[in-house]
Amino acid sequence: MEWNRTEYLDYMTGRSVKRPMLVELFGPLVGLDDEWRAQGASDDEVELRAFGFDYVKRHGVSVAGGLYPKLPDEAVSEDADSIITRDGYGRLVKLAKGKATIPLPLAYPVKGESDWLTFKERYAFSDARFTDGWADAARAARDAGTLITAHIPGGYDEIRQLMGDEEACIGFYTQPELMRDMLDTFARLNREILSRIAAEVPVDQLSVHEDFAGKSGPLLGPNIIDEFIGPYYLSAWEIAEASGAQIFQLDSDGNITPVVDALMRGGVNSILPNEPAAGMDIVELRKKYGSALMLVGGIDKFAVRTSRDAVDAELDYKLQPLMRQGGVIFGLDHRIPDGTPLETYRYYVSRAAAMLGLDPDREPGWARMAF
Repeated sequence: MEWNRTEYLDYMTGRSVKRPMLVELFGPLVGLDDEWRAQGASDDEVELRAFGFDYVKRHGVSVAGGLYPKLPDEAVSEDADSIITRDGYGRLVKLAKGKATIPLPLAYPVKGESDWLTFKERYAFSDARFTDGWADAARAARDAGTLITAHIPGGYDEIRQLMGDEEACIGFYTQPELMRDMLDTFARLNREILSRIAAEVPVDQLSVHEDFAGKSGPLLGPNIIDEFIGPYYLSAWEIAEASGAQIFQLDSDGNITPVVDALMRGGVNSILPNEPAAGMDIVELRKKYGSALMLVGGIDKFAVRTSRDAVDAELDYKLQPLMRQGGVIFGLDHRIPDGTPLETYRYYVSRAAAMLGLDPDREPGWARMAF
């Protein structure tokens, strides 16, 4: 079912909860489509439309944030298994053919201040960042009931793109002034962009992508977030919130439980995808934070790969009455993994829909809900 912006915002904030949302956040991993077709899946099932998932109409403001313009992609080498290129950040990256959708960086362009200065000017504001007609398009979308979204580069993620994870982690200790200059530069750009947007159309949701955690926990502690990342977030959130934004959503894989408090001090009030295999538990988060923290995802993707009994146990826990009071969007915690039996996935969707009181004859549809 397609939700409009008012329905979505009312549900997320708990103002009006007509029924819960059941979504698919990311879709299948590469290769699952062939597995399902071999098991008798229809085209609509492979494309996920057959399952009648919920999704919200949304319009991302057409503006280039972050590094701009990107460097031209440059092919370096290719063999039967992989392609190596130099990407828009100047990184050397390797993509495994038929096995991955995200390339693995091999080398990064920024080691210290002198390298950063060659990139800094690419984070300056200019009108050229906006696509012609962006404001009219955004206003028309909002008038049609579409959620208006804007994005900022991750305070950790953008640095990681330039320096790699190791330097992005230790740099807050070994090169703190460089890290501050990078974040201040990103923040100035964000404020310019968001102020320009807010003058034309209200933003409903601000989003930031980080991916700064693994199974053992976050790569940054609450002290670093409070000192560096939180103020960077707030500089953007204050403008977005003043223009009408109600959701500040952070996307990070891994276990970010130890830094949720710090993230919320930075204005974040929604997180996804809440991976159970990494230690994220949306029930415990709801018990601790209540409606102050909106949750997206949280259903163990590996349960759906395992058995009906595993699906039952997962849904009985995650879909309990406490979780159906708004502000929780139910869905698998990341892409549907390879090896997921079609029949088990069908069972997961039908049982979750029945538990949530969804119409069994709901219209076909799906749209990615990780944004």
